[in-house]
Amino acid sequence: MNTCLVLRNMLDAALAATNGRLLVADELRRRDALLGSIIAIGKAASAMLEGALDVVQDVRALLITKDGHVAPALRDRAGVEIIEAGHPMPDARSLHAGRRLLEFMHAAPSDRPLLFLFSGGASSLVEALPEGVSLDGWRRVNAWLLGSGLDIHAMNAVRKRLSCIKGGRLLEPLDGRRAVVLMMSDVPGDDPASIGSGPLSPCVNVPLPENLPDWLRVLLDAAPPMPAVADPRWAGVTSRILASNATALDAAVRAAFCLGVPVHRPTAFVQGDAREAGERLARQLIDGPPGIYLWGGETTVTLPGHPGRGGRNQHLALGAALALEGHPGITLLAAGTDGTDGPTEEAGACVDGGTAAAMRAAGIDPEDALRRADSGTALGAVDALIRTGPTGTNVMDGVLALVESS
Repeated sequence: MNTCLVLRNMLDAALAATNGRLLVADELRRRDALLGSIIAIGKAASAMLEGALDVVQDVRALLITKDGHVAPALRDRAGVEIIEAGHPMPDARSLHAGRRLLEFMHAAPSDRPLLFLFSGGASSLVEALPEGVSLDGWRRVNAWLLGSGLDIHAMNAVRKRLSCIKGGRLLEPLDGRRAVVLMMSDVPGDDPASIGSGPLSPCVNVPLPENLPDWLRVLLDAAPPMPAVADPRWAGVTSRILASNATALDAAVRAAFCLGVPVHRPTAFVQGDAREAGERLARQLIDGPPGIYLWGGETTVTLPGHPGRGGRNQHLALGAALALEGHPGITLLAAGTDGTDGPTEEAGACVDGGTAAAMRAAGIDPEDALRRADSGTALGAVDALIRTGPTGTNVMDGVLALVESS
């Protein structure tokens, strides 16, 4: 039995159940409402926009997404403006996207609601900076955040303090128009204020991380205040989350039941350091009964000064591979549901008890690869990487495992 293929089929079921095109189209058909212009932002924005255009005709649309994530059918679609920008590191195109976003909103019809489609990645892809914060300064902030080991809530708390559009600040350029906001959740707890740093959700100030460097702290008061949660203008904004990590795992569980083996779904959310998480999950598999195991979550990686190639799921998988060494019959797959893992084009990796030994046979030290945050290179050398391409969704990460009967 090809155990990686079994787990990959379960991953595919999870991705299909959270496809942005299908979910948005279904939601809009149920609403049967007359809508104005459409703004779609994030890594799943292209699929979400396709779903909207399947239902809503003759509208203008602005799509802001990651390089390589635009559906070919949208490129020649009349009335659709497309901006591809930097992710996970923002770039000058992200600021251009911010300017166009505000211009697009100001030009939208005032007699019909605007439709906003948000998914993860928006924090990097689009921005309007306050006076005194430069593109270089903003990139420096993001580089520090991405290598800090902070979770997504802590990172977004910082991002909101440095933005003119995050933290609910799009309420101002909405200028009294009604808005419908449909979201794909890529954050623990599914808080709308954290999805894409909450550009059109009421937000409260959350405590900032304690270990911020002094050069970053001096930037934090540059942005205008966020709209109050009690601001009456929020009454014109209707929001709904269409899919979350739980939606994906539910679908993977249904696919697992079809295999006729026991299914174990621990309730613990996978978070914290990626290597430690991989080792912890591997120990659970070694000590646990046979069957399919499923976890959802999002880990972190504290990067060294000159990191190699990889992402948090590859880092987790390599940590698990070392812990599984010498334990046959156990396979683990870790992948990002958006189809990318960190600054790579791979979604993650699939490993087993023989993966680490295969690396050593190929002249690669897996421990050293972890220290240098170069898990992608090590896993690629033994053909353990998972590639899906853009998936049309973004609901955090999934870890799937199979423990075979002895």
